Amino acid sequence: MEGRVLSIQSHVAFGYVGGKAAAFPLQCLNYDVDVVNTVNFSNHAGYGRSGGSKTSAAELESIFDAMEFNELLDPARLLTGYTPNAEALTAVAKLARKLRERKPELVYLLDPVMGDAGRLYVAPDVIPVYRTMLPLSTIITPNWFEVETLTDITLTDMPSLRRALAKLHKDFGVPNVAISSIPLKPWLSETLPLSIRPPFASESGYLLCISSSASPEDTPKVHAQCVPLLAGYFSGVGDLFSSLVLAHYNPSDTSRTESRTPFSQAVSQALTKTHAVLCETFRHSEQLPEEERFATDDEKDEVEPLRKVRRMRGRELRLVQSIDIIRGQFNDATRHLETWTGFWDN
Repeated sequence: MEGRVLSIQSHVAFGYVGGKAAAFPLQCLNYDVDVVNTVNFSNHAGYGRSGGSKTSAAELESIFDAMEFNELLDPARLLTGYTPNAEALTAVAKLARKLRERKPELVYLLDPVMGDAGRLYVAPDVIPVYRTMLPLSTIITPNWFEVETLTDITLTDMPSLRRALAKLHKDFGVPNVAISSIPLKPWLSETLPLSIRPPFASESGYLLCISSSASPEDTPKVHAQCVPLLAGYFSGVGDLFSSLVLAHYNPSDTSRTESRTPFSQAVSQALTKTHAVLCETFRHSEQLPEEERFATDDEKDEVEPLRKVRRMRGRELRLVQSIDIIRGQFNDATRHLETWTGFWDN
């Protein structure tokens, strides 16, 4: 596939998160990418120190207005990610609404980047803005914490997971939901079909990826797959995953079956490639000098800040080195998401 993508998310000078993690993969897969930066930072926050600035709502609107005047605002696909505050996000929402009204067939992937592991890293006032944006989307790619934040449902068992997905589909009108990097807790692994459940599944050994596609004539189609968990802290993985979902999603694909949907196929490709890039990054990080492979230790990092910097630097995604993976020119078999039989059963 090919076309033009408008990407609106964060930018860093060094490393691969936000737009830096998304634009290159999309370009490798034949998309032209127009990039608007919601922040301009030196590096991601994991380093402990960064410089730069946030793009104001007025600056974003100025960019959008000039693109509109010059007839440069006609993307086939829209990708939005990290936006630090409600004012700037409202400007993004206004543009998304305009593009959706102008082009109903627009494929819009909304990544509601708000936080992780129980902690917000944006202003809390973005939450209601994101909720107003959900009906504009074609696809959303929240993490576990962001699903809880958007739905106000704490995910502790299968009934709560069903309620959260149903709320996203029915109350917010989201057609397609992908949730990646879910810790495989016992209540999840015990419910998974045997075709999906990994051998000797444990809470710490695997991550689960779920896709759910709304169906006008039936209950949503839920698919899932597991991948082994890699040790270490890596940034930009969700941004890479979202860009690959968007790149591979083909709404005109008519090969929908009980076991596959266009969306589950796109998520399968994204999961396979993201995990392969992460494995390449992990292998590289394990070969670095010892001083760049120190384990996380908050006390030692506070005494010697460069200890943390070296560790983060060695774990930046190996995107350029993974170009064959991104283009699908590698030997790993596709990790197909399989139908989660009985997901909606009480």
